[in-house]
Amino acid sequence: MNSINYQLYSMLIGSYLLGSLSFAIIVSKFMKMDDPRSYGSNNAGATNVMRSGNKKAAALTLLGDLLKGLLVVLIARYILGDQTGADAIVGFCGVMVVIGHIYPIFFKFKGGKGVATAIGVLLGFSPLLALLLLVTWFAVFKLSKISSLAAIVATLASPLYAYILMGNSSYFGATVMVAFFVIYKHKGNIIRLLSGKEHSFKKDNK
Repeated sequence: MNSINYQLYSMLIGSYLLGSLSFAIIVSKFMKMDDPRSYGSNNAGATNVMRSGNKKAAALTLLGDLLKGLLVVLIARYILGDQTGADAIVGFCGVMVVIGHIYPIFFKFKGGKGVATAIGVLLGFSPLLALLLLVTWFAVFKLSKISSLAAIVATLASPLYAYILMGNSSYFGATVMVAFFVIYKHKGNIIRLLSGKEHSFKKDNK
């Protein structure tokens, strides 16, 4: 029993620590750019890094943040195999990597909003689930040119997609928790959207 608990705690802590590797900050430092928390939306994420004008840095940030979410799920699945309750533990590991991204211990708990990492986690749960989220994000962004609105709508839709695809499973429960943290992190965006003051890429292109 103690060995099982040790394995569980190690996996959860490891997931959080991997999530705490904020690629927006790491890539920006490596490429000698300003800290993404010092400009734009002050968010350590790919969208804000894109506002610096460095598309390569934004792409690397997006890829890094997505891959860490996917890797946590794949590694947890590999370690646990067919053990009883494996899906529940894998789901919690997915939640922890998102929490680590949002509140990274390595960067004074000031991280990103968790969208890319969440997509990576959900990709590990189900490739079709991740595809549906990406289609939803692109459709909303195409119409609105507002990245945060696209992220919020896709995140709100994720539990519904997960339930349709996987039923009332551990992965569905984990998806609900991931969605909660991502939406909570977007509370400022929601307030600005309601007041009509949210940042739009359409305005930038005028």
